[in-house]
Amino acid sequence: MFTLNKCLVRACSNLAVSVIDESGEIVDGKTYCLDHIPNPAKIQADIYNYINTHETIVGLNTAGMTFTGIDFSGKKFYGCNFMHCTFTNIHSKNCRTIMSMFDFAVFTDCTFLKSTMQFTSFAGCKFSHSLFTEGDMIQNNYNGIQSFQSSFDDSDLYNSRFIKARLVNTSFRNCNLKKTHFCDIEQENVSFKMSNTREAIFDNQESELFADLGGTTAPLDTGDAVL
Repeated sequence: MFTLNKCLVRACSNLAVSVIDESGEIVDGKTYCLDHIPNPAKIQADIYNYINTHETIVGLNTAGMTFTGIDFSGKKFYGCNFMHCTFTNIHSKNCRTIMSMFDFAVFTDCTFLKSTMQFTSFAGCKFSHSLFTEGDMIQNNYNGIQSFQSSFDDSDLYNSRFIKARLVNTSFRNCNLKKTHFCDIEQENVSFKMSNTREAIFDNQESELFADLGGTTAPLDTGDAVL
């Protein structure tokens, strides 16, 4: 599991990034953030190369980095930190992330098909024209996300959280929504077609948790979203 080390510059509150040593392994120790580390271009190139040459990546810190056009297909990320990263034009399949953090990251024109993402946090992320379809997205944190023209179709979202999310032209067609929380969301043109919305939680006072008090689970608009 990664450690949330702060940058060695005393006045800086940014998180430090991983350094890859001459043998091609992650250095476990305190270092600098991307803004203060010597030769940041080399550090980014080293991390790109590390991801490209390893199938299993454990404890990698990439806070604030930009990933463009890199292929995550078949990669396995365990306990990695991608907070505040920018992902553009990433098209991957069968990616696996467990207990990793993507908080406040930005995803634009990305596809993660048939991927497994479990116990992972996407809090505060922004998704634009991105697809997370046919995947296992179990017990993830999507609280406060902004999703535009994006899709989670055909995915298992069991016990995930979308609390206070903003969802625009976003699709959850044919998804498992059992115990999935959509409380206090803003939604426009969202589709839940063929999903088990009655097992999801849209309002803390009208959910299955309060069923014995006479409440009912009220699904949102199940019309087709435009993607």
